[in-house]
Amino acid sequence: DQGGPLSGLPYDRRAERDASAAPAPAPVRTLAEAITLAYRTNPQLLAARGNARATDYRVPQARAAFGLSINATGNYTFTRTRNEVLPGQFLGAQGWASTASLVVSQPLFTFGRNAAASAQAVATSQFQRDSLRVTEAQVLNNVVDVYVSVLRDAEAVTIARQNLAILERQLDDNQRRYEVRDLTLTDLDQTRTRVETARAQLVTAEGQLGVSQASFLQFVGALPGDLAPPDLLDVRFASLDAAYAYAEANSGLIRAASAREKVSRAAIAGARAEFGPRVDLRGSADYGTVSPFNDDLRVTQLVGQAVLTQPIADSGLRDARVREAREANQSDWRLIDSALRSTRQAVGAAWDQIAASRASLSGYRAAIDAAERAYQGAVLQQRAGDRSTLDVLDLARDLLTVRTSYNFALANEYLARASLLAAVGMLEGPMIVPGLEAYDADAHFRRVRGRSDVPLLTPALEALDGITLPNLARERGSRDAGAVQAVDATVPLPPEPTAASGAPPR
Repeated sequence: DQGGPLSGLPYDRRAERDASAAPAPAPVRTLAEAITLAYRTNPQLLAARGNARATDYRVPQARAAFGLSINATGNYTFTRTRNEVLPGQFLGAQGWASTASLVVSQPLFTFGRNAAASAQAVATSQFQRDSLRVTEAQVLNNVVDVYVSVLRDAEAVTIARQNLAILERQLDDNQRRYEVRDLTLTDLDQTRTRVETARAQLVTAEGQLGVSQASFLQFVGALPGDLAPPDLLDVRFASLDAAYAYAEANSGLIRAASAREKVSRAAIAGARAEFGPRVDLRGSADYGTVSPFNDDLRVTQLVGQAVLTQPIADSGLRDARVREAREANQSDWRLIDSALRSTRQAVGAAWDQIAASRASLSGYRAAIDAAERAYQGAVLQQRAGDRSTLDVLDLARDLLTVRTSYNFALANEYLARASLLAAVGMLEGPMIVPGLEAYDADAHFRRVRGRSDVPLLTPALEALDGITLPNLARERGSRDAGAVQAVDATVPLPPEPTAASGAPPR
């Protein structure tokens, strides 16, 4: 993939040149194609993946603190002195001299400073990877939204065009009847009003279709073709309680909130560690000159030290940092409660929307059949003089209304499915499109995590440094009584609409 969206490999300029020369993708015709293309090329999703990969490198940065640091310096210095030994008499010297030094430092025990920094980096990486899941769900939810919106708005254009054709036929019929004085001018003007309104509605529907097509290109990355009815998104839960339970364990929003709390909890441990001592080994080697004016005579010095450092007083700086970290952690802990509430609300709302939309579809289909029969019968009755022009026009409007309502209910049912899967943590490309190559953010983390480790030394020092710390990987539960409550389903979930029953009438 040359550093592309799926591999997580380093950036490659050749891949960028190849991508810039790639032809535009073909129009999309199925939901699987739309999701696959967006999963591989959506800029928002690719940016989130890059951000997650960048954050992974904070872990080897933090773990590098357990290892050696070696610094070398070299100097070639010109020195000139001029000293007045007696009034008006000066002695001086000048010349060039070279020196070199090598300094080695190895921390042995930092009282948890390095271990807390490592734990914080790991939690930050996990937070970004969980945030990536949230971004992926948002992007794919947008893809489903625009896919269904294009279908819905295209059907709305068809309905508006058919409604206009009905009214134009009615106008032609009424015009002929007016010419033979079978209708009044008022009747004719009523029909003209409805015709012009229908024309305006058609233009509005066509404009909305254009808006949805532009959004389709934005989120999918290709133009919509002749779109097939959407598939793939099944409600995978037998009950709302099962959806709640799955969401609490797998929701990207809840997992991200939990990881964020671990970040600030590790910050508390790091701030507290600053009160303790630290032990470092230091060694230095110096190679210099006896005289600063020439390199004729040399001096060599080797120094080894075990350094114990204990902060004594800092005017309350460390205490203030601990208190700041505690309050930040309290805030992040409450965000877990907020994430639980938000997730339960999203799951419950999507479930009820699915159930209500499905339950309404059969009613709308029956209403469409009845409205069509009523309109056709009213046309015949008008010709016989038993119905007024306004009666016929009102029935035509009823037919338009119920067809439009059916069209929107069908779209809303499918959009609610996507919202449900997004809320519970299942709206991910490989989980809904069979055979789609998955982007594995965890694999990249595992690959770079120990990049700076010194074999044997880093794990040993990390374990030693962590003995003063609490368990920073422990999950914290909710403290909010409201977060564990949930509203029961208000409408029983009907079976999924079939392709035949779910197709809009033509």
